[in-house]
Amino acid sequence: MAGALVMSFVALCALAAFAVAVTGARVDPLYSSKQVLDWSRQPNFKLQNFSLTEDGIPLLGMPEEVTRRKLLERTRVKKKMEPVQQDDEALVRLENAGIERSKAVDSAVLGKYSIWRRENENEKADSKVRLMRDQMIMARIYSVLAKSRDKLDLYQELLTRLKESQRSLGEATADAELPKSASERVKVMGQLLLKARDQLYDCKAITQRLRAMLQSADEQVRSLKKQSTFLSQLAAKTIPNGIHCLSMRLTIDYYLLSPEKRKFPKSENLENPDLYHYALFSDNVLAASVVVNSTIVNAKEPEKHVFHLVTDKLNFGAMNMWFLLNPPGDATIHVENVDDFKWLNSSYCPVLKQLESAAMKEYYFKSDRPKTLSAGSSNLKYRNPKYLSMLNHLRFYLPQVYPKLNKILFLDDDIVVQKDLTGLWEVDLNGNVNGAVETCGESFHRFDKYLNFSNPNIAQNFDPNACGWAYGMNMFDLEEWKKKDITGIYHKWQNMNENRLLWKLGTLPPGLLTFYKLTHPLDKSWHVLGLGYNPTIERSEIDNAAVVHYNGNMKPWLEIAMTKYRPYWTKYINYEHTYVRGCKISQ
Repeated sequence: MAGALVMSFVALCALAAFAVAVTGARVDPLYSSKQVLDWSRQPNFKLQNFSLTEDGIPLLGMPEEVTRRKLLERTRVKKKMEPVQQDDEALVRLENAGIERSKAVDSAVLGKYSIWRRENENEKADSKVRLMRDQMIMARIYSVLAKSRDKLDLYQELLTRLKESQRSLGEATADAELPKSASERVKVMGQLLLKARDQLYDCKAITQRLRAMLQSADEQVRSLKKQSTFLSQLAAKTIPNGIHCLSMRLTIDYYLLSPEKRKFPKSENLENPDLYHYALFSDNVLAASVVVNSTIVNAKEPEKHVFHLVTDKLNFGAMNMWFLLNPPGDATIHVENVDDFKWLNSSYCPVLKQLESAAMKEYYFKSDRPKTLSAGSSNLKYRNPKYLSMLNHLRFYLPQVYPKLNKILFLDDDIVVQKDLTGLWEVDLNGNVNGAVETCGESFHRFDKYLNFSNPNIAQNFDPNACGWAYGMNMFDLEEWKKKDITGIYHKWQNMNENRLLWKLGTLPPGLLTFYKLTHPLDKSWHVLGLGYNPTIERSEIDNAAVVHYNGNMKPWLEIAMTKYRPYWTKYINYEHTYVRGCKISQ
């Protein structure tokens, strides 16, 4: 028993010395010298030549050996006290960054395992997968060291075993996905790593190699993130073939109709202020159909709802044909072409005037096409011409488009209605113009994240911590709009942003400026956002929402849509419809 205790104690001492050598930090011994001395006084414990280092760490051995080890220990302590000059500050910064990252690692998730142990204690379903990954990391490190020291046989053996492990691991994420040969690969690789450790182990060299691998991995992650951002933005700009097909077929059939058959019924309801009016501006037939269909299905009195759709010249025929074939029950619908609004011209509208400038055309349509995916990710979002589309900016001209109406509910085409919305007409806006759900529960939805507060025009007129709000479902009081000249305020700020010095893109930043201190916060259950980018929204929050919004790049009609959110949208599409099936649009 005494022999076993001595061996355990020696192992602990060795572990402490190894930790000191690796980290350069003071590691207190697990057992104090007093404890060891107390043990030595026990009758059944015989320990000869026992002494302590200057650090209080026990030393065991013959007198000559103890003397030699004491000298080595004094030399180590002396060296440890000398100031160490770090020549490579970049390595220090990288090491510190690695330490900070390690603090965020959830050890409960990683489990307990070591590549040097014969048995893996982790009972998780992916323990062997992670063990193989660790073995591969060490194999790469030792292969570099072997090559640098001309141990070419060991180098080739490491490369061979590394390739075998890579083939066995493949794309597996759980142990059940590994081939039967994986266990043997782990065993063989473990034996080879033990051999490599005996021949090559050098703490400093391994640390430097791990630093280099960490830096390389960081660079790869940054590059992949840029590429992912670019591709998701590119995908968000595209129209799927099925929707393009649907629009083309509907357009052809619409212009084959006689003029008499192109008219919608109940046109007398279009200017009746006692009804519930909706504004929907879209160039996507399928998306618009979901908005209208979901609103009517959940409405208590569908006959009192009036939909005002505005689209562009390209989709005008398709939008008309769809709703002529699929009328919204007892509700009223009307489709208009934005190009028919002759008053909306460059002499009146700042955006159209700016689009005519050579600088704007150069910025949005010609400037510096990126040669790589990662290079393009930084500016693609800001140079998307859709942000200059008049369908996007028409929301700032609602009283001009609907002069006879008092109130109107504005809806984006990437939303789904889940409850009756008539209660919104009863909400008292308290003299404000815009009723919207605020989004400042998260810090990045405040004014300073959308606007350039280094510009004095912004800094002197707005609070950087003011709460942002969402477009997508907005109740507008058009009477108050006219009184406060909201369109004039918008024109003022849009003119000042000709060189994009106040904000970069979109209609939300000018909306925040235009409706500053004129927005009434609605209850958050009216409008739940994030289904186009946030995978962590609570199911109960979505189910209780009156409107859910797929804001973000992952629109429900795109292949990149999040699968778990898509059914909220697809339930309002009839996939057996002749046109839908003919264009091979499927769930």
